[in-house]
Amino acid sequence: MGSRILVVEDETDLAELVAINLRGAGHDVAVAHDGKTALAEIQRSQPDLLVLDVMLPDISGIEVCRRLRRSAQTVRLPVIMLTARTDEVDRVVGFEVGADDYVSKPFSPRELVLRVEAILRRTIPAAEVVGPQVIALGKLVIDVPAHRVEVEGEEILLTALEFRLLLDLASRAGRVQSRDALLERVWGYSPNVETRTVDTHVKRLREKLGAGAVHIETVRGVGYRALKS
Repeated sequence: MGSRILVVEDETDLAELVAINLRGAGHDVAVAHDGKTALAEIQRSQPDLLVLDVMLPDISGIEVCRRLRRSAQTVRLPVIMLTARTDEVDRVVGFEVGADDYVSKPFSPRELVLRVEAILRRTIPAAEVVGPQVIALGKLVIDVPAHRVEVEGEEILLTALEFRLLLDLASRAGRVQSRDALLERVWGYSPNVETRTVDTHVKRLREKLGAGAVHIETVRGVGYRALKS
Protein backbone atom coordinates (compact mmCIF):
# COMPACT_ATOMS: atom_id res chain seq x y z
CA MET A 1 0.00 0.00 0.00
CA GLY A 2 1.35 3.44 -0.92
CA SER A 3 2.22 6.17 1.53
CA ARG A 4 0.91 9.73 1.81
CA ILE A 5 3.56 12.12 0.48
CA LEU A 6 3.53 15.91 0.37
CA VAL A 7 5.70 17.57 -2.30
CA VAL A 8 6.59 21.19 -1.53
CA GLU A 9 8.09 22.87 -4.61
CA ASP A 10 7.40 26.33 -6.06
CA GLU A 11 8.37 25.32 -9.62
CA THR A 12 5.03 24.01 -10.91
CA ASP A 13 6.45 21.80 -13.66
CA LEU A 14 9.01 20.19 -11.37
CA ALA A 15 6.43 19.65 -8.63
CA GLU A 16 4.16 17.89 -11.12
CA LEU A 17 7.03 15.77 -12.45
CA VAL A 18 7.92 14.60 -8.95
CA ALA A 19 4.26 13.96 -8.13
CA ILE A 20 3.69 11.93 -11.30
CA ASN A 21 6.67 9.68 -10.56
CA LEU A 22 5.68 9.15 -6.94
CA ARG A 23 2.09 8.37 -7.94
CA GLY A 24 3.45 5.95 -10.52
CA ALA A 25 5.20 4.16 -7.63
CA GLY A 26 1.82 3.76 -5.93
CA HIS A 27 1.88 6.66 -3.48
CA ASP A 28 -0.85 9.18 -2.61
CA VAL A 29 0.68 12.58 -3.42
CA ALA A 30 -0.36 16.13 -2.56
CA VAL A 31 1.47 19.27 -3.73
CA ALA A 32 2.09 22.65 -2.08
CA HIS A 33 3.94 25.57 -3.65
CA ASP A 34 4.97 27.57 -0.56
CA GLY A 35 5.95 27.00 3.05
CA LYS A 36 2.82 28.39 4.69
CA THR A 37 0.54 26.14 2.63
CA ALA A 38 2.82 23.19 3.34
CA LEU A 39 2.67 23.65 7.12
CA ALA A 40 -1.13 23.86 7.01
CA GLU A 41 -1.38 20.77 4.80
CA ILE A 42 0.92 18.81 7.11
CA GLN A 43 -1.37 19.56 10.05
CA ARG A 44 -4.44 18.64 8.00
CA SER A 45 -3.36 15.45 6.26
CA GLN A 46 -0.44 14.18 8.39
CA PRO A 47 1.66 12.82 5.50
CA ASP A 48 4.08 9.92 5.87
CA LEU A 49 6.93 11.78 4.16
CA LEU A 50 7.77 15.30 2.96
CA VAL A 51 9.70 16.20 -0.20
CA LEU A 52 10.73 19.79 0.54
CA ASP A 53 12.41 22.38 -1.67
CA VAL A 54 14.86 24.68 0.13
CA MET A 55 14.09 27.81 -1.90
CA LEU A 56 10.41 28.71 -1.39
CA PRO A 57 8.74 32.11 -2.02
CA ASP A 58 7.75 32.75 1.61
CA ILE A 59 9.22 30.51 4.33
CA SER A 60 12.43 28.72 3.38
CA GLY A 61 12.50 24.95 3.37
CA ILE A 62 15.17 25.12 6.09
CA GLU A 63 12.79 27.08 8.34
CA VAL A 64 9.88 24.75 7.54
CA CYS A 65 12.01 21.76 8.56
CA ARG A 66 13.19 23.55 11.71
CA ARG A 67 9.58 24.21 12.77
CA LEU A 68 8.59 20.61 12.15
CA ARG A 69 11.40 19.35 14.35
CA ARG A 70 10.31 21.61 17.22
CA SER A 71 6.88 19.95 17.42
CA ALA A 72 6.27 16.58 19.07
CA GLN A 73 3.61 15.90 16.41
CA THR A 74 5.98 16.26 13.45
CA VAL A 75 9.45 15.61 14.90
CA ARG A 76 9.52 12.13 13.31
CA LEU A 77 8.12 13.12 9.91
CA PRO A 78 10.72 12.03 7.31
CA VAL A 79 11.97 14.95 5.17
CA ILE A 80 13.89 14.86 1.89
CA MET A 81 15.17 18.29 0.90
CA LEU A 82 15.50 19.43 -2.73
CA THR A 83 17.81 22.25 -3.70
CA ALA A 84 19.71 23.74 -6.60
CA ARG A 85 22.59 24.40 -4.24
CA THR A 86 25.45 21.90 -4.28
CA ASP A 87 27.71 23.47 -1.67
CA GLU A 88 28.49 21.12 1.23
CA VAL A 89 27.70 23.86 3.76
CA ASP A 90 24.09 24.03 2.55
CA ARG A 91 23.82 20.26 2.70
CA VAL A 92 25.12 20.21 6.27
CA VAL A 93 22.67 22.95 7.30
CA GLY A 94 19.81 20.85 5.92
CA PHE A 95 20.92 17.85 7.95
CA GLU A 96 21.49 19.94 11.07
CA VAL A 97 17.88 21.18 11.09
CA GLY A 98 16.70 17.59 10.85
CA ALA A 99 16.38 16.62 7.17
CA ASP A 100 16.70 12.88 6.54
CA ASP A 101 18.13 13.19 3.05
CA TYR A 102 19.27 15.84 0.58
CA VAL A 103 18.90 15.72 -3.23
CA SER A 104 20.52 18.34 -5.45
CA LYS A 105 18.90 19.61 -8.65
CA PRO A 106 18.95 18.51 -11.38
CA PHE A 107 18.12 14.99 -10.25
CA SER A 108 16.71 11.80 -11.70
CA PRO A 109 13.04 11.34 -10.73
CA ARG A 110 13.74 7.62 -10.48
CA GLU A 111 16.57 8.26 -8.02
CA LEU A 112 14.26 10.42 -5.90
CA VAL A 113 11.61 7.67 -5.86
CA LEU A 114 14.24 5.15 -4.74
CA ARG A 115 15.37 7.45 -1.93
CA VAL A 116 11.78 8.03 -0.84
CA GLU A 117 11.14 4.30 -0.70
CA ALA A 118 14.40 3.66 1.16
CA ILE A 119 13.33 6.15 3.85
CA LEU A 120 9.80 4.74 4.06
CA ARG A 121 11.22 1.25 4.62
CA ARG A 122 12.94 2.50 7.77
CA THR A 123 9.65 2.92 9.60
CA ILE A 124 9.03 -0.22 11.65
CA PRO A 125 5.56 -0.59 13.23
CA ALA A 126 5.72 -1.32 16.95
CA ALA A 127 4.12 -4.73 16.40
CA GLU A 128 7.08 -5.79 14.26
CA VAL A 129 9.78 -4.83 16.75
CA VAL A 130 11.96 -7.79 17.71
CA GLY A 131 14.73 -8.10 20.28
CA PRO A 132 14.99 -6.19 23.57
CA GLN A 133 12.02 -3.95 24.29
CA VAL A 134 14.03 -1.59 26.48
CA ILE A 135 17.74 -0.84 26.10
CA ALA A 136 19.56 0.99 28.91
CA LEU A 137 22.97 2.57 28.51
CA GLY A 138 23.57 4.07 31.92
CA LYS A 139 21.44 7.22 32.17
CA LEU A 140 20.20 6.73 28.57
CA VAL A 141 17.07 4.56 28.19
CA ILE A 142 15.47 3.51 24.89
CA ASP A 143 11.90 2.21 24.91
CA VAL A 144 11.85 0.45 21.54
CA PRO A 145 8.11 -0.23 20.98
CA ALA A 146 7.17 3.29 22.11
CA HIS A 147 9.97 4.92 20.07
CA ARG A 148 10.78 6.87 23.24
CA VAL A 149 14.20 7.97 24.49
CA GLU A 150 14.92 9.32 27.98
CA VAL A 151 18.07 10.76 29.52
CA GLU A 152 18.00 11.00 33.31
CA GLY A 153 14.22 10.56 33.19
CA GLU A 154 13.63 13.38 30.68
CA GLU A 155 12.20 12.53 27.25
CA ILE A 156 14.34 13.49 24.26
CA LEU A 157 12.49 14.18 20.99
CA LEU A 158 14.27 12.49 18.10
CA THR A 159 13.44 12.26 14.41
CA ALA A 160 12.65 8.79 13.03
CA LEU A 161 16.13 8.63 11.51
CA GLU A 162 17.86 9.77 14.71
CA PHE A 163 15.95 7.14 16.68
CA ARG A 164 16.90 4.43 14.20
CA LEU A 165 20.57 5.50 14.29
CA LEU A 166 20.65 5.48 18.10
CA LEU A 167 18.86 2.12 18.25
CA ASP A 168 21.26 0.59 15.74
CA LEU A 169 24.28 1.67 17.80
CA ALA A 170 22.71 0.77 21.16
CA SER A 171 21.64 -2.69 20.05
CA ARG A 172 25.31 -3.38 19.19
CA ALA A 173 26.78 -1.68 22.26
CA GLY A 174 30.47 -2.30 22.76
CA ARG A 175 31.11 -3.03 19.08
CA VAL A 176 32.49 -0.51 16.61
CA GLN A 177 30.15 0.27 13.70
CA SER A 178 31.73 1.58 10.51
CA ARG A 179 30.17 4.46 8.60
CA ASP A 180 29.53 2.15 5.64
CA ALA A 181 27.69 -0.35 7.84
CA LEU A 182 25.54 2.41 9.35
CA LEU A 183 24.72 3.77 5.89
CA GLU A 184 23.52 0.36 4.78
CA ARG A 185 21.49 -0.52 7.88
CA VAL A 186 20.14 2.88 8.95
CA TRP A 187 19.89 4.79 5.67
CA GLY A 188 19.35 1.79 3.39
CA TYR A 189 22.00 3.14 1.01
CA SER A 190 25.03 1.62 -0.65
CA PRO A 191 28.39 2.44 0.99
CA ASN A 192 29.37 4.90 -1.77
CA VAL A 193 27.23 7.65 -0.18
CA GLU A 194 29.47 10.29 1.37
CA THR A 195 30.33 9.63 5.03
CA ARG A 196 29.62 13.24 6.01
CA THR A 197 25.96 12.19 6.12
CA VAL A 198 26.64 9.85 9.04
CA ASP A 199 28.94 12.26 10.85
CA THR A 200 26.45 15.13 10.68
CA HIS A 201 23.60 13.01 12.04
CA VAL A 202 25.72 11.62 14.87
CA LYS A 203 26.72 15.18 15.80
CA ARG A 204 23.09 16.29 15.91
CA LEU A 205 22.09 13.18 17.88
CA ARG A 206 24.75 13.89 20.49
CA GLU A 207 23.58 17.49 20.85
CA LYS A 208 20.04 16.32 21.52
CA LEU A 209 21.07 13.63 24.00
CA GLY A 210 22.95 16.10 26.20
CA ALA A 211 24.35 14.16 29.17
CA GLY A 212 23.50 10.93 27.35
CA ALA A 213 25.95 11.77 24.56
CA VAL A 214 28.78 10.19 26.57
CA HIS A 215 27.42 6.81 25.48
CA ILE A 216 28.30 7.42 21.82
CA GLU A 217 32.03 7.19 21.18
CA THR A 218 33.90 8.17 18.01
CA VAL A 219 36.45 5.62 16.86
CA ARG A 220 38.76 7.65 14.66
CA GLY A 221 39.17 6.40 11.13
CA VAL A 222 36.50 3.73 11.58
CA GLY A 223 33.11 4.88 12.85
CA TYR A 224 31.16 4.91 16.13
CA ARG A 225 30.51 2.74 19.16
CA ALA A 226 27.80 2.82 21.83
CA LEU A 227 29.10 2.45 25.37
CA LYS A 228 27.14 0.51 27.98
CA SER A 229 28.32 2.67 30.87
